[in-house]
Amino acid sequence: MRWTAGILGVLLVGLLLLPWLLRAPGSGRTTGEGPPLVIVTPHTEQIRIEFERAFNEWHREHFGHSVAIDWRAPGGTSEIRRLLIDQYQAAIRNGEYQMADGQVVITPGRMGYDLLFGGGSFEHDQIRNGFTATIEGQETRIPISVPAGFTQQQLDDWFGENKIGSQTLYDPQQYWIGTALSGFGIIYNKDLYARRGMDTPTKFEHLTDRRLMGMVALADPRQSGSITTTFDSILNVYGWDDGWRILREMSANTRYFTSAATKPPLDVAAGEAMAGLAIDFYGRTQAQAVTPPGAPPESSRVGYVDPVGATYIDADPISILRSGPNPELARRFVEFCLTEQAQSLWQFRANPQQAGPTPTGPVRYELRRAPVRRVMYERYADRFVDQLDPFQAAADVESKGWRSAIPIMMGAFGVDSDDELHAAWAALWRLRDRTAKDPAWAPVLKRAEQAFYAFPSQAVTDTEGVVQVLPFRPEHFRAIRNAWRDPDAAAEARIAYTRFFRDRYKEVVRLEAGQKPN
Repeated sequence: MRWTAGILGVLLVGLLLLPWLLRAPGSGRTTGEGPPLVIVTPHTEQIRIEFERAFNEWHREHFGHSVAIDWRAPGGTSEIRRLLIDQYQAAIRNGEYQMADGQVVITPGRMGYDLLFGGGSFEHDQIRNGFTATIEGQETRIPISVPAGFTQQQLDDWFGENKIGSQTLYDPQQYWIGTALSGFGIIYNKDLYARRGMDTPTKFEHLTDRRLMGMVALADPRQSGSITTTFDSILNVYGWDDGWRILREMSANTRYFTSAATKPPLDVAAGEAMAGLAIDFYGRTQAQAVTPPGAPPESSRVGYVDPVGATYIDADPISILRSGPNPELARRFVEFCLTEQAQSLWQFRANPQQAGPTPTGPVRYELRRAPVRRVMYERYADRFVDQLDPFQAAADVESKGWRSAIPIMMGAFGVDSDDELHAAWAALWRLRDRTAKDPAWAPVLKRAEQAFYAFPSQAVTDTEGVVQVLPFRPEHFRAIRNAWRDPDAAAEARIAYTRFFRDRYKEVVRLEAGQKPN
C-alpha cells in the first residue's frame, strides 16, 4: 500500500508540473512589477531572450521598474493567426462584448495576449482584417488588432518614407508596425556545387537547372507563409507565364516539400540538398553555424544570396491585440522596438559586457536580421555582422494579387503530385536530349511540353447564374479566386487539379516511352 501511495504521489506531482513542463521555450516570467506582458510570437528563443533583457533595461530607465514578460510560442504565424481567431470568435459566441458607436467592443482584458510579435506583413494584415461574426442579425467585421496610436511625427522620425521596394514599413492606420525586415533568397552548399562543377546560384531560375534534380529543398506553401511570400515574389517579378514555369521546374527538382521553413537551411548545410529557398536570417545564421571558429564568413561551406532586383523585402511587424490585459504596456514595448538600442539587437555583434558607444547591441546572440529603420544603415553599417542594405536590394515590383493561387496550385502540381512530377521532368529532359540529336522527335517534344506545363480550367458561375469554364490565366484569375472562396468548391477544385496534373505528367512519360514518329 505504501508503494502504491508513493507511486500515486509521484504521478500527482507530475500532473501538477505538466503544464509548466509543456510551456513554450522561453515562456518563463522575469521578476517585475505588475501583471506580465503576454506576447505571442513565432520568434526564436534567442530573439526573445535579447528583447526581454533590453526592454527591461529600457523600462527601468524610463518608468522606474522592470516588467515580467510571459512569452507564448505555439508555432508559426499561420498557426498563431488561427489560434487568435478561434479565441476571439469564442468571446463573441459567449457574449463577452458590447456595442459602442456602432462598433463591437470585446470586454477589455478578456483576451489572453497583448501583442503578436513577428511574422510577415501578410499575416498581420489578416490579423487586422480579423473575422466576420453575426452581431444583432448583421454580418460584422471584427479586427483582432488595434491601431498603436503614435503620432505621425513619431512615425516620420522612425521610418521616414513608408516604403521599401513596393512594400510599406507600417500599416498607415498603425494596425501593425514593422520592427525588422525579412528578405527571401537562396541558400546553397558550396562544396556540392563545386563537386558538380556548377556555378553557385544568383537568380531564382538557377534552381530550375536539370543538374539539381532531387537536390532542391522547398517548404510547402500551404504550411509556410514565409515561403509563400518568396513564391509570390517570383510570380510578381517574372510575370505569370515565366513565374509559373519557374515554380513548376523548381518543384520538379525538389528533394522534398517540408512543412517547416527552417528545415531547408539545415539540410543544405548537412549536404542533404544542394540548394533551397530560405528567409535571409535563417540562411545567414546557418552559414555562420557551420563556419569554423575564427574563420572568415566566406569560408563557410554554406552560402546565401538575395537575387538582385528580384528579392522581396517584407516588414516583420508587431501588432497590439484587441482587448489584451495590458494595452499601455503593450504600446510601450512597440515604442521600445523602434529605439536604436532595440534595432541594434537585430544586426550588431554580440557584446557581453555592453561596452562601447550606444547602441550596444545584443549580449549573447547575434540575430543576423535586418533592422527596419534607415538610420541604422546610415550611422552604424560598420558595426553590422552582415554587410547588407535591403533598401537597395528590394524589388520595386507591385504585387499582382496572385498570392492566393500559390498554395492551391503548387499543392496540386507539386506537393501532392511529386512522384509523377519527378518522373515527368526526367522524361521531358530525356526527350529534349533525344530531339537535339534527332529533330524527328520535335512534334512529340512539343506535345510533352504542352502536357507538362498545362494548367486546368475552372467552372465559374457569374452573377446571373451563367456557368463559364475559364482557363487558368491572369485575366480570369479574379473570377477563379472568387469561386475558391466557397470552401466546398475550393476542396473540389484541389482534388480536380491534382488529378489533372497527375494525368498530364503521366502523359509526358507515355510520350517519351513511345515509338519514334515516322
